Amino acid sequence: MKTINDYNFKNKKALIRVDFNVPQDENLNVTDDTRIRAAQPTITKILNDGGAVILMSHLGRPKGEFNAKFSLKNIASKVSEILGVNVIVAEDVIGQDAQEKVNQLKSGEVLLLENVRFHAEEEKGEHEFAKALAQFGDIYVNDAFGTAHRAHASTAIVAEFFPENKCFGLLMEQELTAINKVLADGEKPVTAILGGAKVSSKITIINNILPVIDNLIIGGGMTYTFVKAQGGSIGNSLVEEDKLELALEILEECKKHHVNVYLPIDNLIADNFSNDANRQLTKVGEIPDGWMGMDAGPETIQQNAEVIKNSKTILWNGPLGVFEMSNFANGTIALGDAIAEATKNGAFSLVGGGDSVAFVKQFGYADKVSYVSTGGGAMLESLEGRELPGVAAILK
Repeated sequence: MKTINDYNFKNKKALIRVDFNVPQDENLNVTDDTRIRAAQPTITKILNDGGAVILMSHLGRPKGEFNAKFSLKNIASKVSEILGVNVIVAEDVIGQDAQEKVNQLKSGEVLLLENVRFHAEEEKGEHEFAKALAQFGDIYVNDAFGTAHRAHASTAIVAEFFPENKCFGLLMEQELTAINKVLADGEKPVTAILGGAKVSSKITIINNILPVIDNLIIGGGMTYTFVKAQGGSIGNSLVEEDKLELALEILEECKKHHVNVYLPIDNLIADNFSNDANRQLTKVGEIPDGWMGMDAGPETIQQNAEVIKNSKTILWNGPLGVFEMSNFANGTIALGDAIAEATKNGAFSLVGGGDSVAFVKQFGYADKVSYVSTGGGAMLESLEGRELPGVAAILK
């Protein structure tokens, strides 16, 4: 895997694809700068070498045309603050202003191009647009794991114009190493925890990871599709009626691969989808009509903790309950505690994909696990075993 550590950037211009698609408030202030901070080590290494940096990113979904709301000018001050360098901002992406500023760029300076998605050619992956971008740099660096699953001009196509001088940034290296630790090099026992609402969204992941895992903990809303498939009563709980057969097939596949499956034993149920609803504990397949499963119960929490305590590699994707409501957050919090404890005792833990990432950030577990992935869709496609265009373009 070629990374920036294989290059000396002295007197070179590095064209870097970063993922600065950060959330903003109504005044366009950055509300979570994780993705900018994640790119900082790569940028700093290149500047310390004596190189210059040209940053490419998208922000939001401007649909191929200029929209001031999605301008990268709005985040430039935050980027400058994090890098400790006064970032120069281009008025366009490949226009005259960008070209002039690239030509004038000196070693130690950082130029932020305008939002690449202001050009429809970006998402279409058009060669001419990628070629225009490529002329700006001596070396292409992809450090945008969050968009690695997109075959866009700045994430994949541009690499074709750098046959020898292309590499991964440090964030990409970390992400790929973390995924590899779970899917290829994981110390056994390997445990995967899959939560969230739908079996249908996890089926490809399950099929891909079964050969490498020892334990599969199933939780969250998708629990009830498995429970109903096995003949349990689930009341008004979330269920995918058309996936009952699939749930049974998954359990069969787990047996074939000698994977231990841990479904919830008990659950906290409610008579309404509300934090203020009436609550009671029941066994998982004994939910009365008019009630729905909302969180893991104490026996389930204990079962999960035991499995995790004895694991050396842990993958966590998806919450175990409706953690956004405080009365139904206990199962996910207890899971976070168990993973944090196992990590402290030497296990490798990777949190990836959507709601589980939101949970670890919100509840303060981000520094208690080994790695929190920055890329939602890219992370999930990696776990599904798909080739990521942004990764393949560097490896070619």
